[in-house]
Amino acid sequence: MTRVARRYRFSASHRLDAPRLAPEENRRLYGKCNNPHGHGHNYELWITARGPLDARTGRVLDARTLDALVHRHVLEALDHRNLNRQVDAFRAAVPTSENVALEISRRLRENWRQAFPGEWPRLENIQIAETPRNIFEVSINETH
Repeated sequence: MTRVARRYRFSASHRLDAPRLAPEENRRLYGKCNNPHGHGHNYELWITARGPLDARTGRVLDARTLDALVHRHVLEALDHRNLNRQVDAFRAAVPTSENVALEISRRLRENWRQAFPGEWPRLENIQIAETPRNIFEVSINETH
């Protein structure tokens, strides 16, 4: 098996505020990330896929196909958006980077086989960095 990772970037703003918590609890829990006006990040996103090398092409996947998939289902939806107000998935869920990574994972898993029919390649993990110190990862456990 060979792994391929591609990096993407997007910028988005959000406010961390759990509707079920009291305002003072939100301020205590999220600190400056609970700013009523929100704040933004320049996110780095890594998508990793794995599979055997194709004997004909010598590649695991066509990078242009992956780029198109990520652009259509992730970047168009999240880049330069207010996650709380403009992304339906975060109208009820707090747009923490953990939840952003899970949402990206959901979007890619839902559309992976349309882009990559057949058994290979498989989506392996999603990694998102909101800052150089805060990096979040979702491992994909596909069963075939």
